This record gives sequence, structure tokens and C-alpha cells, in this order.
Amino acid sequence: MTLTQKPPRPIRSYVVRQGRSSKSQQQARDLYWQQYGLNLSEGFCGWPAVFGRDAARVLEIGFGMGDTLITLAKAHPEMDFIGIEVHPPGVGRCLVQAQAHGLTNLKLYAEDALSVLEEAIPDGSLDKVLLYFPDPWPKKKHHKRRIVQSNFVNLVAQKLKPGGVFHMATDWQAYADHMLAILEACPALRNTFGKSTFAPSQYLRPLTKFEARGQKLGHDIWDLVYERR
Repeated sequence: MTLTQKPPRPIRSYVVRQGRSSKSQQQARDLYWQQYGLNLSEGFCGWPAVFGRDAARVLEIGFGMGDTLITLAKAHPEMDFIGIEVHPPGVGRCLVQAQAHGLTNLKLYAEDALSVLEEAIPDGSLDKVLLYFPDPWPKKKHHKRRIVQSNFVNLVAQKLKPGGVFHMATDWQAYADHMLAILEACPALRNTFGKSTFAPSQYLRPLTKFEARGQKLGHDIWDLVYERR
């Protein structure tokens, strides 16, 4: 690379949509980010320091509007939850709900998931990673944007404890088949339902509004559950 050449731009698995945040969502960013937010620019001091305890940890990548993350954090106060989402309205709504329910076991990143995994998640520190309904990028020319690629899966496996679980769900069969192929090729992960087998639909996860709407339209759901060897 010469001095005049720029480094290649990384391929992102998302496009930040310019959806309009409500007034309450905007206010939540101002009022509650200091309580719930984590920033890569501030460095990382370790999970016991972040949460004030050492507990089982669950990471949700791309939590959308936060429905699943909030439901799980409410239902499991004995566990700590970390959420990653880049879309401002979703982050704002999750903050509103976290404050309304007085949650103390939740922290959020409004950053790129790969950057968070690489810079802020110690190896072998997570009990579970959730990836529910990521953007399927259905057009063939956009398949390179799909977050589920070999490097991403290997990175997730690296961050899980032995016996830790990686749980995914999608309502796009082509993406489900793609996920299955990538995960089956990762030597660090074991399919908990048997080689090349999908888990039962909605396996151990809350039903989201997005999923319920899809079910009414007749959409099938594919779940995949893998364990760190």
C-alpha cells in the first residue's frame, strides 16, 4: 500500500437507518446513557467492575428495539446482560425500558458488534451469545454483508466459555441454510441438536413482536443452538 492509498473500507453487516427517534428515546440517551451505556473509547475494566459482581453473562448482538433483552434481564436478575445495537431509536427505547423497570443487570453498546467483540469482550468470558433475526441481506450481491461469516463465528466461539451457548434465529430459509453451513464448519462449536440439525422453533427465547407478526403471515422460523467445546 502506498502513502496515497487508503486502507480498504471494512464491509459492514448493517446500514444505520435514519429512523426518527421519539422525544422520550432522545431524552433517554441524554439521561440514562451514563448509567447503562458502555463506550469503546473509554477502554474496558473487566465485567466484575462493570456490573459490581461476577455473574453469568449473556450478550445479545443487534437487539433491535430491546424487547428480548429487557424481557430476559427482568426474568433473570441473577445474570448480567450486555446488548449491542447501532440504531439510535432502538437504543433509546431500550434505555427507556431499562430505566422504567429499574434494571441493574444490563449494559449497552451503541457500536459495531465486531469492534465490541474484538476490543471489549475477553476470551472465554461469556455464557451465552444471542443473535436473533439479523439482516438476511437476501440479494446475492449483498451476501458478503451478512454478519454470520466464518471469521465472525470463530470470534464468537473464542469469547464463549467452554460449554457456553451460541443461539441464533432467522425467518429466512436461505440465511438459515447459510448459518448452518458456517457453524457446522467451526471446529470449536458443537450442534446441541445433532449435526446439521435445527433446534425447535422459538427454543428457550421470548416471542418478539417481529416474530409474532411473521407467524401471522405464515413465516417459518429457524433456530440454531451451538455449544462451545
